[in-house]
Amino acid sequence: MKPAVTYEQLHVDKNSGARRGVVHTPHGDIQTPVFMPVGTQATVKSMTPEELKEIGAQIILSNTYHLYLRPGQDIVKEAGGLHKFMNWDRPILTDSGGFQVFSLGPLRTITEEGVEFKSHLDGSKHFFSPESVMKTEEDLGADIIMAFDECVEYPASYEYTKQSMERTTRWAKRCKEAHKTENQALFGIIQGGFYEDLRTQSAKDLIELDLPGYAIGGISVGEPKEEFLKMLYFTAPLMPENKPRYLMGVGTPDYLIEAALAGIDMCDCVLPTRIARNGTAMTWNGKVVVRNASYERDWGPLDSECDCYTCKNYTRAYLRHLIKTNEILGVRLLSIHNIYFLTKLMEKVRIEIERDNLLEFRKEFYRKYGYTKD
Repeated sequence: MKPAVTYEQLHVDKNSGARRGVVHTPHGDIQTPVFMPVGTQATVKSMTPEELKEIGAQIILSNTYHLYLRPGQDIVKEAGGLHKFMNWDRPILTDSGGFQVFSLGPLRTITEEGVEFKSHLDGSKHFFSPESVMKTEEDLGADIIMAFDECVEYPASYEYTKQSMERTTRWAKRCKEAHKTENQALFGIIQGGFYEDLRTQSAKDLIELDLPGYAIGGISVGEPKEEFLKMLYFTAPLMPENKPRYLMGVGTPDYLIEAALAGIDMCDCVLPTRIARNGTAMTWNGKVVVRNASYERDWGPLDSECDCYTCKNYTRAYLRHLIKTNEILGVRLLSIHNIYFLTKLMEKVRIEIERDNLLEFRKEFYRKYGYTKD
């Protein structure tokens, strides 16, 4: 039986090895490499699905942990699944809730069976197992669902990281056994912290499960950039070439470009909407913090090289005013711009891969954006 989600490779950059492809899903094709906006609670904060489509968003993420707590998987299922619930007819990916559960720290207890945790909302007790998470993700109805895993903090000891990695593999096997919905694709998550032998073992064991896609988890968790790059470039080649490769939790322009160079197809992050709420924009010439006083009488666009709705219609001075007065419109306009910017960045990355030119593009982009080293 053909998997619900498949990968088709279109071109490999002969100078860098970056790959250009298409991920085929039940709700449409995804041109890769791609940045995926995050709609944690069945909405990308402050934005409508129609705006996301106009921007060019191909796929969005939602969060299993948050939707399990509110409104509850039964309500989403009754609505006809996430696509109908949130009025989005393009692909959706749901994470397993593992990262959120493990970030609860003292509010959770990990055992071989699963994780008992207290809700961050009201302190009520709950339990996630690989089997229960599969049931929740099946009820939510996303095209791509993630296996339940443990994401260890940085730094973590070798002993604990090894124990955690092995548990993640056992949980992935249980997820595969429990997952029954044919029009969903279950992706495994490679763990192993910042230990190369553990990453190698994790990839080997998960690939043996023959899942339709694989992700790298547990990096971009607070480590120095050098450590991130080292583990990214080590782990990506361990992943199957004929299946989608997903790097979890990455959304800065430099990390997205590096991910593409490493052969990654999919990345996601809450960053563009989160920094918008703080009055920060990403532009082709670096970050702009519009709440700064220097923009009080700046009548130029947010980004002179951008043609998004925000940049075509509003000045930096007006955006600063909106952010300083806590007007919702300010957050909306910056969110529209930031997601548009990352969407356009990945469009350019795809074009440069086809031209065998991604290394040169990175050099020029880093220079303009203000990154100090390649």
